[in-house]
Amino acid sequence: MMSVAPRELTEGDRRLVALAREKAFILYEGRQVTHHSCGICLARTFNLPTAPYQALRRGGITGEGECGAIKAGELVLGEYFGDPHPTGAVTETLRAAMRFYQAEWKKRFDLGRSPTIICHSLTGQFGDFQSPERWSFCTQMAAQVAELTAETLLRFGASFDITPIEELAGPVTPPVASRPI
Repeated sequence: MMSVAPRELTEGDRRLVALAREKAFILYEGRQVTHHSCGICLARTFNLPTAPYQALRRGGITGEGECGAIKAGELVLGEYFGDPHPTGAVTETLRAAMRFYQAEWKKRFDLGRSPTIICHSLTGQFGDFQSPERWSFCTQMAAQVAELTAETLLRFGASFDITPIEELAGPVTPPVASRPI
């Protein structure tokens, strides 16, 4: 079995990683453009079809699943490094990238008082799901995931572009406190 090792990032890579973080932050935050849920903002950050990522919203819709942003990062890695053949084995690059990604989010991400990445556990520490504190926490989480996902993609040989945000039809959303999720 061949081992795939991550490469070092170049200065250009670091700029691309920063752009991914910024784009996801803007998409999730919802101040400059209409709010995008955690999974959707990750898909749009990496220019992927968004429909399947909607299932990640609020921990698999019910809040009982794992953080949609973290899961979206894993799915993005699968989109880039997975075997396109339906019966193909897990590629060595996907296995190595996933190990790297999972180890890094566990080291880097501050889960607050939550012992798990289950959505209800992460968001429950804020009491009110609509609170500005919870919104800020999840905005930061989505941005961190985009940053780590971009870094992982680059370290394991993927190439991608972070395109400018094109707003969907409609006005910019109102302030956080009055926005439904």
